[in-house]
Amino acid sequence: MIGRLNHLAIVVPDLAAAAAIYRDTLGGSVSEPVDLPLHGVTTIFVNLPNTKIELLHPLGDDSPVAPFLEKNPSGGMHHVCYEVDDIHAARDRLVAEGARVLGNGEPKPGAHDKPVLFLHPKDFCGTLVELEQV
Repeated sequence: MIGRLNHLAIVVPDLAAAAAIYRDTLGGSVSEPVDLPLHGVTTIFVNLPNTKIELLHPLGDDSPVAPFLEKNPSGGMHHVCYEVDDIHAARDRLVAEGARVLGNGEPKPGAHDKPVLFLHPKDFCGTLVELEQV
């Protein structure tokens, strides 16, 4: 059901500093920051030959990543994103197998305007999983 790894997401306390590390120190191709009010984050993507790294920073006080940053002031790994062909079929299959979808269960447009869903980390070895329809 899952396809290729789309990206790994890292929450960072300073988006510009993190972008500089990935661009200047590691030599990555770094995008411009984009505010995603629907998700409460500002995001930057580091494009790699085989996947992407998503750098996340809270956008506003009610950002869903703000509590993560409070618990982990230096930042850290937040989620993995896998591609799926049909997000509704994937959701229905996972729910039938007992997995929990976060939120209201309906896909929302993600950073690339493609439908995304998040799955409860307790159902996936302690890892927050994002599914993105490709």
